[in-house]
Amino acid sequence: MRILLCLLLLLMPIHHKSFASNKAMTDEESYIKRMELYKRVEVVTNIPWYYIAAVDHYERSIRSVRNDLPKTNGITGIYFKPVVWTGYLNPDRNDTHPLSIQLFNGIGIDGNGDGKASIYDDADILFSFANHILNYGVDEDHFKIALWEYYKRDKTVSIILEKAKLYKHFGRLDLNHKTFPMPRGYNFTYHNTWGAARGWGGRRIHEGTDIFAGYGVPVRSTSYGIVEMKGWNRFGGWRVGIRDINNTYHYYAHLNGFSKKLKVGQIVEPGTLIGSVGSTGYGPPGTSGKFPPHLHYGMYKDNGRTEWSFDPYPYLKQWERLDRIRASKK
Repeated sequence: MRILLCLLLLLMPIHHKSFASNKAMTDEESYIKRMELYKRVEVVTNIPWYYIAAVDHYERSIRSVRNDLPKTNGITGIYFKPVVWTGYLNPDRNDTHPLSIQLFNGIGIDGNGDGKASIYDDADILFSFANHILNYGVDEDHFKIALWEYYKRDKTVSIILEKAKLYKHFGRLDLNHKTFPMPRGYNFTYHNTWGAARGWGGRRIHEGTDIFAGYGVPVRSTSYGIVEMKGWNRFGGWRVGIRDINNTYHYYAHLNGFSKKLKVGQIVEPGTLIGSVGSTGYGPPGTSGKFPPHLHYGMYKDNGRTEWSFDPYPYLKQWERLDRIRASKK
């Protein structure tokens, strides 16, 4: 498969060069350059662009929150260890010669036709991962197998597939817009309660922010994402979990009920109705009224190894302010 891809690249010269430079790009420029590369990979390999985009952004997201991985320098996010790129038995960890890398079973290939397989070149990086996928197949089932063989983690596979689903549905890369979980015009109040001791449920910290409001106040998705969970929890009551494009899991608890159309696997966007404020939880399904009505809103980040809670309060304040600014411009 490596030989076939190399032949295709030779027959179809790619004039892309690495976009890594000291010149800072705007977000919009980065999205355009990435999409150009993803579409080029699709043309040459027949791998849907949103598969490559999903892997690329997954790795970009985990590199932003892990200290054991280098930060991104180019416009792509996929990281290969030098030993994986050049081959485990290759004595030259800086090898950029495609043939010698192939000889030592390294993953690196020449993706832009410049005669080098550079671990720092954006096109080389994307085509090298594409070549790994081609060893299995380009349909979704074989793509899953390729991801599992590379990452060896079920959750990583599911997160990347969710990203691909979002990119395919919306047809663009910029899916970072956020909004406050409750619409303007309703009364609510909240303070920074993340990390505080809980009054119920044993000795554990409060992993979220409580937004107090009246029964039935609408609760909305704050982000683009996929509904991963919907149902009852003896502490959280009726609750919903949504994973966004940046590996962040948004948790909505103590709901009075769900939107009738809401279902697991559904694609949502900022402002999609998911339920309403309630006081459910701390008992069997349907238990309500043990505390004042409020929305418990939590945020959890997956870093490729584990998932951990972080403080949503500053984000909520920012989203509330942005909603106010947007409303003033209408």
